[in-house]
Amino acid sequence: MINNGAVPGSVPDVAIRAGYKRRYDLTILILAHAVLLPVLLLLWIIIPVLIWSGDRGPIFYRQNRTGKNGRTISILKFRTMVTDADRAGPSWTTEDDPRVTRFGRILRRTALDELPGVLSIWKGDMSLVGPRALELEEHKVLEQQIEGFAERLKVTPGLTGLAQVYDRADDASVKFAYDREYIQHMGVWLDTRLLFLSALNSMTGRWDKRTGKVSKTAS
Repeated sequence: MINNGAVPGSVPDVAIRAGYKRRYDLTILILAHAVLLPVLLLLWIIIPVLIWSGDRGPIFYRQNRTGKNGRTISILKFRTMVTDADRAGPSWTTEDDPRVTRFGRILRRTALDELPGVLSIWKGDMSLVGPRALELEEHKVLEQQIEGFAERLKVTPGLTGLAQVYDRADDASVKFAYDREYIQHMGVWLDTRLLFLSALNSMTGRWDKRTGKVSKTAS
């Protein structure tokens, strides 16, 4: 096979292997909206009403995160914490964080707080599957602590991914190993399998149950 001198795992090689992702994302989004439009509309109505009725606070939470090639992107999520949560405690969330609202815990367990992230996928800032987009300062710290950590920025960050599905310890080094594995093996089949497992986690409320939850950003 002729690779024009490309080294396996190099940026050109990654770019070629990731060439399917934009078409794949748009195809899945269009099919999902065509099939599940009534359900999605209902979620977009019910979730904001329940968040607002809880404390009359903001519906959404916006944060700048690190995107592909280190570009800063703005992500939107449904708010799961009390208003001004950053002032009420550390920027990293912990297991059973008291700042998370009652309804927020449901949103986190089902990952429905990530639903507004679909807007970032339409824009092209994010993908359905890929390494998690980290808060700017968190990524900067981990880049200093873990050798080669910036490699995960070779591909567009995703709403779900290998690390999000399989890592239960919430250890940064373990997540990075999963991210590297995903970059090496990404493809339509792997993305489809991870989306299926993610949907299963959402339907059974299995998200946000990691035991070592000490390094996530408040959201």
